[in-house]
Amino acid sequence: MSSEVSARRDAKKLVRSPSGLRMVPEHRAFGSPFGLEEPQWVPDKECRRCMQCDAKFDFLTRKHHCRRCGKCFCDRCCSQKVPLRRMCFVDPVRQCAECALVSLKEAEFYDKQLKVLLSATFLVTFGNSEKPETMTCRLSNNQRYLFLDGDSHYEIEIVHISTVQILTEGFPPGEKDIHAYTSLRGSQPASEGGNARATGMFLQYTVPGTEGVTQLKLTVVEDVTVGRRQAVAWLVAMHKAAKLLYESRDQ
Repeated sequence: MSSEVSARRDAKKLVRSPSGLRMVPEHRAFGSPFGLEEPQWVPDKECRRCMQCDAKFDFLTRKHHCRRCGKCFCDRCCSQKVPLRRMCFVDPVRQCAECALVSLKEAEFYDKQLKVLLSATFLVTFGNSEKPETMTCRLSNNQRYLFLDGDSHYEIEIVHISTVQILTEGFPPGEKDIHAYTSLRGSQPASEGGNARATGMFLQYTVPGTEGVTQLKLTVVEDVTVGRRQAVAWLVAMHKAAKLLYESRDQ
């Protein structure tokens, strides 16, 4: 990928909306798949009472719109200003209590997990190939692509990934090692708790212009302790990224 194309993908601009300043992609086509559009605000004329506590709006009880859901609330029910990274706001914005909790959890993902996805090394097996290739995997700066670099270069668009499964290896007492799969819909990656440990990841994705589904397997390299820790952290972060994207499709 040329530096010119890379710069175009990552270019951003500052815009002002009714809710505040936003740093958005200069080219909409290169926006993050985790991004959310600003909601339409419930019109003032339709808001006579707080949509949470039912307090009547008047000269003393002013109405406020939550920047995430667009609903009307009184100051007591919509007093928190928290980061809303998925809408690209530069500063924390006013949100209702329910939306604020969600945004705070997402802020942790942006601040911690996305940094982990910058780089990790795996043994990568494509399709039914029996020969894995050592490759560096990372998420692009605009979070749209998964880059795999080794002897060859691959780019997988995140929105075209249909399946994300963490491969785990457990050690139940008195039993042999058991290999299991933690799917995208699972509540907790095995590497975050219990006896199981992550050993890799299975992905299925589609390639635009082609038929069928492509699959690949990422396997943690076991002979380097530091690299293994980094790779396992990458798997957990990628699992959380996939869940966030999956949940976004339902919003």
